[in-house]
Amino acid sequence: MTVIVREISPGVRADLEGFAAVRRSALPFYLITPDSLAHDLAHLHPDARYRPLVAEEDGEIIGSAQVGLLHENPGPVQGFVNVYVRPDRTRRGAGALLVRAAEEYLAGLGATRLLAWVLDEPGNRAFAEARGYRVGRSAHFLRLDLAHGTLPPLQGPPPGVELRPASDFAGDPRPVYALDAETTADEPSEAGAAELTDYESWLEETWHHPLTSLELTTIALVDSVPAAFTAARTDGGTRYHTGMTGTARAFRGRGLAKLAKNDSLHRARAAGYTEAFTGNDTGNEPMLAINRWFGYEVCATEVRYVRELG
Repeated sequence: MTVIVREISPGVRADLEGFAAVRRSALPFYLITPDSLAHDLAHLHPDARYRPLVAEEDGEIIGSAQVGLLHENPGPVQGFVNVYVRPDRTRRGAGALLVRAAEEYLAGLGATRLLAWVLDEPGNRAFAEARGYRVGRSAHFLRLDLAHGTLPPLQGPPPGVELRPASDFAGDPRPVYALDAETTADEPSEAGAAELTDYESWLEETWHHPLTSLELTTIALVDSVPAAFTAARTDGGTRYHTGMTGTARAFRGRGLAKLAKNDSLHRARAAGYTEAFTGNDTGNEPMLAINRWFGYEVCATEVRYVRELG
């Protein structure tokens, strides 16, 4: 059996399906589809230098790697290397080949620091540490049973507060972009604070992403000013995911994020979605507390590993 590593071919449907299938098998709580991958390849900012790789064994895709630059993080050039192999195809050398190819590519782009998400399992951690990566922050994947769980009752917004779907901003999404940029800058990360500064790229990468649900994304407005939100994505089937829930600094401590997320979850369940997923930095206790209040349970943990080059 021979394993080779190559770059994905965006125009080949089998490549898109194979890459997505590997990610779903390794991370069943992560939303990805062939169409969402194709969109990322076509619309991610050029400075990301995004280059997804696949490992192939006798014509079958058994591994995948997300590879690129964290161009929104100022400072030294940082790259990301997220490698996943089908659980039934491990110990064939696919992971090692993917890491080597990714590191060579990123070093050639001038990256001096590499970051990799690794599932918190002994074998995966040993694999990363054997290749010179040191342990950093960690994050939880959380799952909520929308079909059989009990959501907190819907609460009417307090005076001066209005809940609206993001689709109401379709004519001018810039206020939502400003809110996303402010909350993203405060999100804890091993890579440092990310800066969203390119509105047109945000439109392509986030607002128009095929997984983004503008109908299920909820914005909380205070005196007509967007103050908090929860961003919803769906897979077109039964799975719903919130990728970011946050509140602008001037409005924190008023329960607005919880209000927005509860509204979105209730509407997702009414729309027929049966599973809800989200993720949290393990040190983000305020958001973890909110998710526990909704009934989310930790289903897996990832650890961010870091390697300094040169």
